[in-house]
Amino acid sequence: MAGQSRSSNTLVVPQASAALNQLKYEAAQELGIQIPADGYYGNFATRDAGSLGGYITRKLVQIAEQQLSGSQFR
Repeated sequence: MAGQSRSSNTLVVPQASAALNQLKYEAAQELGIQIPADGYYGNFATRDAGSLGGYITRKLVQIAEQQLSGSQFR
């Protein structure tokens, strides 16, 4: 498996990477959480990581619900 990522967090739509990063930074700012500038989350508080992840999940569900409510898949 040389050259393959070991992470199971691969994006289904790789083009969404920039939008997800933007959402992460916006959510952190709204929650008053400082994202590590170097990208290393090893010293990131578990409570902050959980709060940030939960907030992002709620926002993504909200976005999906808004998109589905406008479609014929009710």
